[in-house]
Amino acid sequence: MRDPYEILGVSKGASEADIKSAYRRLAKKLHPDANKHDPKAATRFAELNAAYEIVGDGDKRKAFDRGEIDAEGKPRFQGFEGYGAQPGGGYSPGGGAQFESFSFGPDGFRRSGSGGGGAGFEDLLRGMFSGRGGASRGFGSQFETEDFAAATGAGQDLHASLTITLADAAKGTKTRVHLPTGKDVEVKIPAGIASGQQIRLKGQGWPSATTRAGDALITINVAPHPLFKPDGSDLRLELPITLYEATLGGKVRVPTLDGAVELAIPAGTNSGRTFRLKGKGLKAKSDAGDLLATVRIVLPEHVDDEFKELMKKWRDKKPYDPRGDLE
Repeated sequence: MRDPYEILGVSKGASEADIKSAYRRLAKKLHPDANKHDPKAATRFAELNAAYEIVGDGDKRKAFDRGEIDAEGKPRFQGFEGYGAQPGGGYSPGGGAQFESFSFGPDGFRRSGSGGGGAGFEDLLRGMFSGRGGASRGFGSQFETEDFAAATGAGQDLHASLTITLADAAKGTKTRVHLPTGKDVEVKIPAGIASGQQIRLKGQGWPSATTRAGDALITINVAPHPLFKPDGSDLRLELPITLYEATLGGKVRVPTLDGAVELAIPAGTNSGRTFRLKGKGLKAKSDAGDLLATVRIVLPEHVDDEFKELMKKWRDKKPYDPRGDLE
C-alpha cells in the first residue's frame, strides 16, 4: 500500500485535527455511493480507510513513524538484538551465515538463504519443530521443508483481512476478497458484524495433496466513519446546533445510517446533553441499538460587532456563573 500520509494528502507533521478533516473530506468524495459508476471506487475508499486506521490512531501513527509497522499496520522484522542482528533484519550468529527469509505456506515451513557454520537460530528451529518429522538435520547450504501438512493430513488454514464501511457492517453486504492463494472469492458480510470478528470460508485455505484444503479465516476491520462512532450496538454522534436553537429550541435534522430524521431540541438545551434515537444504531442479536446524539453548541463562524454587543448587554444585565459548583 502507498504511504498513508500521501493517501490522505497530509504531511507527517499534520495535526490530529488536520488529519481528521482530510479524511472526512476524502471520505465524502471517494465513497462508493457517490461514485456508483466507477469500478475502482471501492478500492480507493478501502485504501483511504486503511490509511486513516494508521495515521488517525495516535499509537499506530507513532509506530509507523518509527518504522515499527508498515503501511498496512503489520510489524516490520527488526532482527534479534544481542544475537548478531545485521542491517536489514538478517540474522548472523557470530557474524556468520545470514538467514534471509522464513515462510509458511501450502508446503509447510520453509527456510531459505545462505548457509554457513555455527549454531543459534538453527538450533532454535530444530528444538521448536523436533518430533514432527522432515526437519533439516544439518548445517549445510541446503535447507529442506518442514511439512506440517503431511503430519496433520489436511491443508492449512490461511488468514486474510477485509476492511468494510460502517454502513456495510450495519446492514450486511456481499463483497470480494483476494486471498494469498491467488483466488478472488465472494464473502457474505452479516448485518451487525464488528471489527475483529472473523468469517470462516470452508475449503478456501491452503490445498492438501491428500485431503481437503484448509479454511480461510477473514478478519473484519470496520473503517472509521466521519460522523458515527460505534459503542457496542449503539452509535454515537456529535450534533452541532446554533446558539439560538439551544436557547429557543427547535427542530433539527439528524443524520442516521438510514437517512436523516428530525429531532426536537427543547429550549434551554446545554452542550453535552445527549438525545437517544431508538433503533437507529447497529443491528444486534435481539434488537437494533440506538443512536446517541450529543449536542455541541457552535457559535457563528464570523462573530460581528452586533453579536458582541448583544452578548455584552446580556453579561452586564443578567450575569450567571455555570462554574459555581466547581469551587
